[in-house]
Amino acid sequence: MSEDWKYCIALSMVSGIGGVFTKNLFNKFQNPEDIFKAPKKELLKVEGIGDKHIESIKNFDNWDKVDQELEKIEKRGIKLLTLNDPEFPRLLLQTYNPPPLLYMKGEILPEDNISIAIVGSRIPDRYGRSITETLSGELASMGITIVSGMARGIDSIAQSEALKRGGRTIGVLGCGLDIVYPPENVKLNKKVSQNGAILSEFPLGTPPLAQNFPRRNRIISGLSLGVVVVQASERSGSLISASFALDQNREVFAVPGNVGEKLSRGTNWLIKRGAKLVETVDDILSEVEALRNLNREDSSDEDRIDKIIASLSENQREVFSVLKREPLHIDEIIRLTGIEPSNLLSILLALELNDYIAQLPGKHFLVK
Repeated sequence: MSEDWKYCIALSMVSGIGGVFTKNLFNKFQNPEDIFKAPKKELLKVEGIGDKHIESIKNFDNWDKVDQELEKIEKRGIKLLTLNDPEFPRLLLQTYNPPPLLYMKGEILPEDNISIAIVGSRIPDRYGRSITETLSGELASMGITIVSGMARGIDSIAQSEALKRGGRTIGVLGCGLDIVYPPENVKLNKKVSQNGAILSEFPLGTPPLAQNFPRRNRIISGLSLGVVVVQASERSGSLISASFALDQNREVFAVPGNVGEKLSRGTNWLIKRGAKLVETVDDILSEVEALRNLNREDSSDEDRIDKIIASLSENQREVFSVLKREPLHIDEIIRLTGIEPSNLLSILLALELNDYIAQLPGKHFLVK
């Protein structure tokens, strides 16, 4: 068990310190213990941190509760992902307000960066069930991770179908990981943790309260390159996921439905306001750059990349080689290459104009 976990749990319990401030603190102090030991003048250098925040950090004394949480985590074999953990999902980390902590059963793999969220009604009709099974199954069979909220209806259908196709799936809960909600998802919960991960930002024992689910929804969209909404009423929580997706520079997709049907009002409303209409999986693949090249033949792709590398300058080759591994945020490219931001922008632009790389929403780049 990492010693960092203790101080990260403590920080999550400090009043007034949420995801934004935690992220800023971690940018200044790489070791979470240092946050509690740092002098006031150093804490004041952190963006957004004021006297009240510092007072809350310095006066924190609920270490018994922290120790109790650590004991429960160890007993249940749960892992904590902190913002400075290399396993923390990269797409989620790049959002404005990432969760300070993620409780996890299962594991996150690099290929989970290529993921699509599917969400929707808890009481879908036959049409909703059918289109969800088709979209989720086809995406999963292509190696795309399916993200959802483990709720009744569309969420559970999407994740069950992904598992049937041998794919990976990530479930995000609006309660503690020690609570199975809905209770009929006991088997699904276990299968997801064995073929992906179940995540929550809530401490163990947290019940599935209504106010938890909007917070949960920002994680669902943050983990994904795009969010597909299948059947939603006008007040559906799925529309909250779509709203978060827009705020996070993610693509929003909606499956159209019959005019006048209650379950179609939310999705049709999204389409009228610019969401991509989805009839087949190709409508998703064509819109998200990272998904367009999944069907390329490996051999021809390797030949093409070898020819590209041979034509590049030294700096261009260095950047291109880094991007071959997976989509990266510009800050990560700077860290890996050590190239000055102004020079890097010129290199990225040149590679993009030559159609060698593509830029994704949120300043992420990948090889085309």
